[in-house]
Amino acid sequence: MAFSIGADVASRPSLRAQVERALSAAIVSGQLEPGELLTVPTLAVKFEVSATPVREALLDLAHRGLVEPVRNKGFRVTAVSDAELESLAKIRLLLEPPSMRDLAPNFDLEREAEMRELADRITQGAKEVDLKLYLEADVEFHSRLTSMLGNPLLTQLVDDLRTRARLTNLQRMAESGHLDASAAEHHELVDALVAHDMELAEEIMRRHVGHTVGIWAGRAETE
Repeated sequence: MAFSIGADVASRPSLRAQVERALSAAIVSGQLEPGELLTVPTLAVKFEVSATPVREALLDLAHRGLVEPVRNKGFRVTAVSDAELESLAKIRLLLEPPSMRDLAPNFDLEREAEMRELADRITQGAKEVDLKLYLEADVEFHSRLTSMLGNPLLTQLVDDLRTRARLTNLQRMAESGHLDASAAEHHELVDALVAHDMELAEEIMRRHVGHTVGIWAGRAETE
């Protein structure tokens, strides 16, 4: 169970949230692999905190579907099936394309530079096949865009749907040769938002999410 937790979580507020964030990042990035068993005492020592925030964080992760309780043992990191990946993508199609359509007319042009920087990191991750870099930048990119709509619940839902997919989808996309194309769509989306083009922003986001459904299901892209 070798994964980095960054700065000492005990020195920051909300220990439960900090532990959950660190474990979630490790699971999503693949540092903690499906089937790996996590125990409260071991994690409490690793994070240098009491057992309570660790147990609460693991229960939160179980609610999100990232781990599952194992009686008298701890929590096991869950796997994500192809059927679940496809279901996640279909739910995202209901939320994300309309959200980008709503964002386009009022996109703050002063935010363009930060979004371009994130899009560049995503492109770099695809080019170097650095899936951890790609994933972290991708999650941050879409989280920031969604947050611009001022609806925290929507942002939370989109973030949760994306983290549930984890690294598995990127590995599949890299193997299929579609990762570079997916990376390029982030800059295309910024272009559409900067132009305040509602229709184009929605279309790009729909394509961005929609083509992964075919990849995960083992089908050729239809768009």
